[in-house]
Formats: sequence, structure tokens, C-alpha cells
Amino acid sequence: MKDFEVELSLIETFELVKKAVRKSEGRSRAGLMLGLQELGSSLNGFIGAYYPVSSNIIVLNKTPLRRIIETKPQLLKPYGFHVLLHEYIHALGYLDEEITKQKTYKISEENFGEDHAITQLSRDITQFFPNLVYPIHGWISSSESPKIKLVKGFDWSNTNNYIT
Repeated sequence: MKDFEVELSLIETFELVKKAVRKSEGRSRAGLMLGLQELGSSLNGFIGAYYPVSSNIIVLNKTPLRRIIETKPQLLKPYGFHVLLHEYIHALGYLDEEITKQKTYKISEENFGEDHAITQLSRDITQFFPNLVYPIHGWISSSESPKIKLVKGFDWSNTNNYIT
């Protein structure tokens, strides 16, 4: 799967994330960007994504995306939905990790049902990815000069909110 196919999949998935959150929570946020960054992994696991507090960017780790494509490509969309939903909830102002996990599960279950892969990921992501870790509040990438690739066309449905 080529980079642009992954990026297009994430753009389309994010539109579904926003729709699900609007339906379940009645809330939304415009003007977000998506960045892809090579965060790698460690012996303790890997971070799937992060949202820098008070910013307008969600950053996804390219390492797990690549591994999913190599080993279980059918999980790319459910995984993408899950991590984008989780970080979008942070972007809506929920910074507590436990509350965010609970909301991620609730929204997933309401929109997809208990047996869907997205809901199963939100209930217990470790059954799919045992080495996933969540960053602590205020976590910042250790790279001195983080190379974040911005995905063009992300959050496109909100473009007319800024252009008149």
C-alpha cells in the first residue's frame, strides 16, 4: 500500500470519526491537521499517536501503520479510526486518559456495535497490539527536530468554515 493510499484512507476515516462524535456527543472541532511522524517503538512498546495540548494537530506514529500494512492490512481502517477518534477526543478538550478511553469506547460501541473491530480495539487494544502504550500527559517526542509530514486535505469538510 502506497503512502498516498494510507493518507487517503486516514482522511476518509477522519470524516467518519467526526460524524460519529457529532452523533454521539453533539460536539465537533474544525481546523485540525494530521501529521505522520516516525516515532518508532521501544522495548516497552509503541505510541500510536499523540495530540499536543492546545494545538491543532494530531500526530500518528508511522511505525505501527507500516507494521499493520505488512501483517494485518484489514486492521488499517479500524486502527486508524480508533487512534484518530482517541486523539480527536483529546482535541475536544478531554485530557484525562481514562475519560478519553471511556469516551472512545462509548462512541465506538454506539456507532458500530459491540462486535465490530473498532469497538473491540477501544475495549482492549492490547488484544490486537500488546505493546501499545499511551503517552503521559504533556509527553513530547524526544526528537530534537521532529520530522512531521503533514497530510494534505485532512479535515477538508471544515474548509468552508474558514474561507468565505
